[in-house]
Amino acid sequence: MSVENEYKQTAADGSGPRQGEEPRHRSTQLERDEEIAAIREHSKHQPPTIQRPPELPPAPPRKAAMIAGLALLVLLLAGAVTLIGRASHERALAKETEQETIPTVAIVHPRAEKPDEELVLPGSLLAYEESPIYARTNGYLVRWYKDIGSRVQEGELLATIDTPEVDQELNQSRAARQQIVAQLELAKISAERWENLRKSDSVSAQEADQQSSGYKQALANLAAADANVRRLEQLEGFKKVYAPFSGVLTKRNVDPGALINAGAGAAGRELFDIARYDPLRVYTSVPQAYAPYIKVGAETSVTLQEFPGQKFKAKVARTAEAIDTNTRTLLTEVDVPNKDGRLLPGSFGEVHFAVGSNVNKVTVPVNAMLFRAEGAQLAVVGSDNKVQLRAINIGKDYGTSLEILGGVTPEDRVIINPADSLEAGQPVNVAAPQLKVGEGQVPEQQVPVQQQKGNGQ
Repeated sequence: MSVENEYKQTAADGSGPRQGEEPRHRSTQLERDEEIAAIREHSKHQPPTIQRPPELPPAPPRKAAMIAGLALLVLLLAGAVTLIGRASHERALAKETEQETIPTVAIVHPRAEKPDEELVLPGSLLAYEESPIYARTNGYLVRWYKDIGSRVQEGELLATIDTPEVDQELNQSRAARQQIVAQLELAKISAERWENLRKSDSVSAQEADQQSSGYKQALANLAAADANVRRLEQLEGFKKVYAPFSGVLTKRNVDPGALINAGAGAAGRELFDIARYDPLRVYTSVPQAYAPYIKVGAETSVTLQEFPGQKFKAKVARTAEAIDTNTRTLLTEVDVPNKDGRLLPGSFGEVHFAVGSNVNKVTVPVNAMLFRAEGAQLAVVGSDNKVQLRAINIGKDYGTSLEILGGVTPEDRVIINPADSLEAGQPVNVAAPQLKVGEGQVPEQQVPVQQQKGNGQ
C-alpha cells in the first residue's frame, strides 16, 4: 500500500498524525520511492555480466601428462571390458541358437524276441501252368464244347470256327499250283529240246541257257505254290481249337456267331483260359537272415484259412539263388500236390518252413519305420548323437509293432516318429525318458525339428 493510500486511510479513520510530524513523514516516504524507482531504472539499462572463475596456476607438464595417461588408460580398460562382454554374449547367443536348431527326438530300444523253430511266411497259390487260348485263323465261332470249370485233357476239342475266306484261299492256291505244274512240264520239255539242239549247233548257247533257266524258275514257282498250299491247309487245321495241356478252363470269352480274329494283338480276342492245378506253385519271399536255411527239396507245409487245423504237405522246388536288392529277400517256389483239386489257384495261404535257426529278432513300434526309395529303414541315434539310417528285414507284422530280423540290436536307440527330412550324419538331441518297447507307453510324438530362430519364420 502506498503512502498516499495510508494517508487517506488514516484521515478516514480520524486518527491522523500529530501536528508537526506530518511533513517529515511525507518527505521520508517520497525519498524511498524515488530511490526504488532509480534502482529499477538502472537495472533495466545495465547489461548482464558473467563472472569468470578464478584463474588457477597451470599444472606442471609432467603431472599433466600423467593425468592424461591415466584418463586414456581408464577409457581403454572400459572399452576392452565392453568388447569382451559383448563377444561373450554373442558366443553364448550363437551357442544357444545352434542348440535350438538341432532337432529333438524321442527314442526307444528294440525289444529282443525268442528265436522261432518255424518260419511262417505268406504266399499266393498259383496254377502250375496257365495259358490263354487264342485263335490262329479268322472266321466265326460255330460252337464251343467246354465251359468254365470243365476239366479237360490234352488235345480235347474246345471249339470250332467257320473260315469261309480261308477255304476259298486254299482252293485258289491249289488251282494256282496246278497251273505252275503245267508250266513246269512245258519248261522241262523246252529245256531238254534246246539242249539237244545245242549239241548239233542248231541254236546258240544263249538260247539254250534261257530255256534251262526257265525250267529252274518253274521249279521254284512250284515250291512256292506248295508252301502256300501247306500254309492255308494249316490255317484250315486251326478251325478246331484244342486244349494244349490237361487242366481246367477258368475263362470263356466267346459265344457262337462271334467274329474271331487271329492272334493276340489289338484285334485278337482270347477264347479260353486254361490252368493246370496239380501241383500248385506257391511263391514266397524269405528274409535274408533265413536264406541260408532254405534248401531245395526240403519238406514244408502250407495252411489256408478256409481249412483250419489242416496242413498240406509241400516241397521246396527251387529258389532264385540270389537276394533281391530292393527287398533283401530270397524268392522261393514251393510246390503243393493237389490231385483232388481242393486247393484253388489264386488262394492266399501261409508257408511253414522248419528252419530251426537262432536268428536274432527284435520288435519295434510301427511308427519308427522310414519308407524311402532305398527300402524299409530305421533311424538310429549313434554314440555321437548323430543319425544312422539302417536297412532292415521285416518279419511279421503285429499291428502296432513289427518283427525285425536284422539291422538293429536291443542296445540301439531307435527314433520314434522320425521326420522325413532326417539324413544320415545329422546331429540330434535325445529327449528323456528312454523307454523300452513293452515297458510302458511309447513316448508321445514330438516335433521332429524345432522352429529355427532368426530364419524369418
